[in-house]
Amino acid sequence: MSRVGLKPIKIPDGVTVAFEQSKATVTGSKGTVTKEFPPQCDFRQENELVYVSRRKEDKLHRSMHGLTRTLLSNMMLGVSKGFSKQLEIVGVGYKAEVKGKELILAVGYSNPVHFRIPEGISIETPSPTQIIVKGIEKDAVGQVAANIRSIRPPEPYKGKGIKYLGEHIQRKAGKAAAGA
Repeated sequence: MSRVGLKPIKIPDGVTVAFEQSKATVTGSKGTVTKEFPPQCDFRQENELVYVSRRKEDKLHRSMHGLTRTLLSNMMLGVSKGFSKQLEIVGVGYKAEVKGKELILAVGYSNPVHFRIPEGISIETPSPTQIIVKGIEKDAVGQVAANIRSIRPPEPYKGKGIKYLGEHIQRKAGKAAAGA
């Protein structure tokens, strides 16, 4: 039994929700998000609460129940507050800057890496070693942050590379001294 799926979703102030069969449209101060959901779940709106219910009790319907409720909740949170991920660049001479619709990274390669910023995502660089990815869709923000991190993932010896803020990198010892 899905415990997450049974919880009602409180609609934040300034957010409107519209349902059309298995499609949900959520509008708020930061923008509008529309998502097509699997047909296993139904939506019911009562005052300031939205309830998600499943149509059958088989395994597929039960597995989609909690997922659908969480995705809808994230849509409401995204259009009201937004989502962000922070990345940190570690390394001598490593830096990032935003020019127009591109993030330019100098991360130890012979040429700078140009990363095109997708629609619906904004990237800020408050300092040359800090990147903030913002947007209203949680999955898109996380995917863009992961794509930026994959340009130069942190290495285990000196910790150089692009990592999430607060991420712990498991360090390895270097070569042991010869002889002795």
